[in-house]
Amino acid sequence: MKALLPLAVALLAAPLLAPRALAGTTGGVRDGEVRGVSVRAASGKVEVVIDLQGAAVVQDFTLSNPARLVIDLQGARLTGRVTLYDGQNRGGIRNVRYGQFKPDVVRVVIDLDALKDYQVERAAGQVRVRIGTERTGFAAWSSNAVAPPTAVAAAPRRTAERTASSEAPPAPPVTGGPESAARVTTPSLGRPLSIEEYLATHRADAAQSQAARITVQWDNASIEDVIAGFAAFSGRTIILGKDIKGNVTAEVKNQPWDLALNAVLESQGLAVQTLPGGILSVLDKRELARADSTVPITTRLVRINYAKATSLVPSVASILTKRGAAVADSTSNSLVITEVTSRIDEVVEFVKGLDQRTPQVSIQAKIIFVDRTDVEELGVKYDLGSTTQFFNKLIQRPDPRTAKPVDTNLDGVPDALVPQDNFPSNQNIVSLGGNSLSALGNAAQEVVNPALDLIFSTAIGNFDLTSFVQALQRVDLADIQAEPTITTLDNRQAEILVGDRVPIRVIDVSAVGGGGGAGGTNVPRATVQFQQTGINLRVTPHVTGTRQILMEVHAERSNVRPASVDIGFTFQTQQADNQILVSDGETAVIGGLTVTEVTVSKSGIPFLVDLPILGKLFGFTSQTENRRDLLILITPHIIDDLVAPTGQ
Repeated sequence: MKALLPLAVALLAAPLLAPRALAGTTGGVRDGEVRGVSVRAASGKVEVVIDLQGAAVVQDFTLSNPARLVIDLQGARLTGRVTLYDGQNRGGIRNVRYGQFKPDVVRVVIDLDALKDYQVERAAGQVRVRIGTERTGFAAWSSNAVAPPTAVAAAPRRTAERTASSEAPPAPPVTGGPESAARVTTPSLGRPLSIEEYLATHRADAAQSQAARITVQWDNASIEDVIAGFAAFSGRTIILGKDIKGNVTAEVKNQPWDLALNAVLESQGLAVQTLPGGILSVLDKRELARADSTVPITTRLVRINYAKATSLVPSVASILTKRGAAVADSTSNSLVITEVTSRIDEVVEFVKGLDQRTPQVSIQAKIIFVDRTDVEELGVKYDLGSTTQFFNKLIQRPDPRTAKPVDTNLDGVPDALVPQDNFPSNQNIVSLGGNSLSALGNAAQEVVNPALDLIFSTAIGNFDLTSFVQALQRVDLADIQAEPTITTLDNRQAEILVGDRVPIRVIDVSAVGGGGGAGGTNVPRATVQFQQTGINLRVTPHVTGTRQILMEVHAERSNVRPASVDIGFTFQTQQADNQILVSDGETAVIGGLTVTEVTVSKSGIPFLVDLPILGKLFGFTSQTENRRDLLILITPHIIDDLVAPTGQ
């Protein structure tokens, strides 16, 4: 067994050396070298100084939950040694991790108390990251001034493969958290879970973990070798308790190393505890429980700034020991935490990690509705008749029976007979045996409210021919644009409504009223109901870790119009329900609709109305085109908090 230890340590170190070997094979593509990282105080600032020799492209971005600032040095390789941060909070910097993220990228991850203003400057041989702070009274830290941790001469029997997560460099130290190995893990003292069972029940923790991932296989390896392998892999100091024995046979594939460590310890009935200085101590769970029973308890009052204290009680209670308790005080919005003295500080830090400011999102929607109606109507009517034969519909003809002598030349002597009245409109004179004719063309057709009325009349012998031309062209355009804007917290639904409450009368014919007799009669009873119309925007946003916004959106625009039937009203509604993912400040189209209705009607004299070109002179044509366009746009903006939280 001892003969295999140097080989195992070499296999564990292979992933760390591989990026350097790749960097040297590109032949001058990367000439930047990162030789160290340091943290020091400045005037109102805290500086993270990266010792960079040569050329490299510097890119930076931030991540939230937890707050991190990431600096990527593209075209560079890490030549300095990897040194773990000492864990001291320097002006809001809680941890500094760095490593060869890719063969040509060195990544530096800075863990912060909260996201703040920062500046990245390139100086001679240095990259300086300046972060605003009010606390500058701390000692400087440098990776070149700290002795590298002594490697433990033990390792698993098989190969261990190490890969960095997408957000952290290789070999990140445990930064704490409820799922981290830096917390005291005291599972129930019943049947220990196997490694497979433990990993299966912590899949969500594995997906969210930022720790480096490990792939390893043990074949009846002693617990001492397994713990030594985890120490060499993580760079942490892990102490094994007295009289702890056991063998491990299992296989772990692509799991966070801290979660894999907890799984191994759970299968052996063990637990891990964090000692001052970040040292991990592995103890038997029963011994740990007996030790906790003798440790005095402490009560702390933790004021909550952003969340509701009552909502944090279940999460805090899940990490407390059996002697611990958490009670919410709604008056001061605080948590009263009781826990053993050795763990009270860790619980308080956990509460502060939960009490984070929730991002706010401002959402602007734009609802565009265009309603266009085009109407074209053209018609020609005819009236043909004589004084003795006619249809008395279009032209009213005089009744000769009402004729009276009239003086037309004003000489005092009547010289003409002029009818005083017309035939009644329902009286037609048509002689089937006569030699005269009368005819009407499209007498029943008419353009409603025509824009043009044209009458033409002529006399042909004893006949009068009168034609009527009516024309209308109308365009109705309604362009409605609504731009509701609303601001809400992350994961909180918000709704804005601007409109009217329209009263609708409802007739209930089944109502029974008194009819004055012994029995009642059915008398309709009217009630009033109110229908909401207008602009309605309802949205639930969620800010992702990449500063994208996932939204559930309901946008609606409605109005009321009088109905052409006896029902009363019709409600026109345009709405869209959607779930979309957009970037900060990006405009997305969540709904678009175009409806076109064309109605054409034609009437006229049979056969003649169908003649090419001339057919329009013998009929009525009506064409109505109704076009409705709906477009819904939405633009979210993340409202950043540039002021660091105080009071914690």
